[in-house]
Amino acid sequence: MIPTVNDILSTEIEIETQPSLNYKMFFDKKNVIGTVDELEAMKQVVFKILNTERFHYLIYSQNYGIELNDLFGEPLSFVCAELEDRITEALVQDDRIESVSDFDFVSEKKGEVLATFTVHTIFGELESERRVNF
Repeated sequence: MIPTVNDILSTEIEIETQPSLNYKMFFDKKNVIGTVDELEAMKQVVFKILNTERFHYLIYSQNYGIELNDLFGEPLSFVCAELEDRITEALVQDDRIESVSDFDFVSEKKGEVLATFTVHTIFGELESERRVNF
């Protein structure tokens, strides 16, 4: 038998971008109603990534979340340097996030640091923060 050529290799493929819809979460009321898109959705994506411990939940891939548990007991200088790398690494796993910049660290009480930063997405920039106990 002589194999036949399949025409699928010569057909044009059109790539269609899907919307970035997320369910709208109301953290103060602890409920979910409706959907959000684009920059508003990215705010929730950043929040969820930075509040999910990496490798802890089987439902998420190994690329989702941030590793913070091993920072406990470390000195502030080490925590700040690591936080910048870990936040950036965690967020750029999402293909809608281009980069993270403008980090600022404030430690007002012992064992706690507040990191503020700018997230550059394909929809625009957003300011975010993450408080970490160490």
